[in-house]
Amino acid sequence: MTERARNVWQEVEVVAGYKTYVELIRPWLEGKEVVATGMRQELDRCREVVGIALEGRHVALVSSGDAGVYGMAGILIECLEERDALDIPLEIIPGVSAANAAASLLGAPLMHDYAVISLSDLLTPWEVIQKRVKLAAEGDFVLAIYNPKSKGRQDQIEWVRQAVLAYRSPHTPVGIVREALRGESQVIITTLEDFTKSPIDMLTTVIIGNSQTRLVGPYMVTPRGYIL
Repeated sequence: MTERARNVWQEVEVVAGYKTYVELIRPWLEGKEVVATGMRQELDRCREVVGIALEGRHVALVSSGDAGVYGMAGILIECLEERDALDIPLEIIPGVSAANAAASLLGAPLMHDYAVISLSDLLTPWEVIQKRVKLAAEGDFVLAIYNPKSKGRQDQIEWVRQAVLAYRSPHTPVGIVREALRGESQVIITTLEDFTKSPIDMLTTVIIGNSQTRLVGPYMVTPRGYIL
């Protein structure tokens, strides 16, 4: 969390969010009214938050990482529009997204252009995700993959591996980070050829290097072009 995020809990009366994320900040919520809901209830959650704000109460809506990166900021703004309530003061507090958190544990894999792509097809058609992966691979972007594998979605990450292999060496470094900067982080550095053999789940961020990414000792580094 940023310092601003740590301080905001003192200023609000109500905190709302996905229950897993609410539990992560439970130590800061003493004395606060908490509205915790389950997964896939984002729209209902946002509408409830807008309703609380319209009552004149100060309310915080929790996201993991950064609220504007696969988070709640966009849908909240749309819910404010739905209620004709865009005049309600809104502060979107930046956080550290999973790609940046994972990169800090791997070394410096995002030093050059990169693309962030979620493999979740709940809100984006799989065909669209496939197109984006192919174009990013062809463009030699470093790839930061969110939501790489779930219990009901096992094969997409292997498809990504094969798609990127069409453009990059099998020895391209790949970083796998689970629970980045969230307690006991787990870090693996492997290769494009072998990375799907490692444990991967929804709490994992996968960073696939570009054609210039290399290992410098224990670190994964994508050079920016400086001449030493």
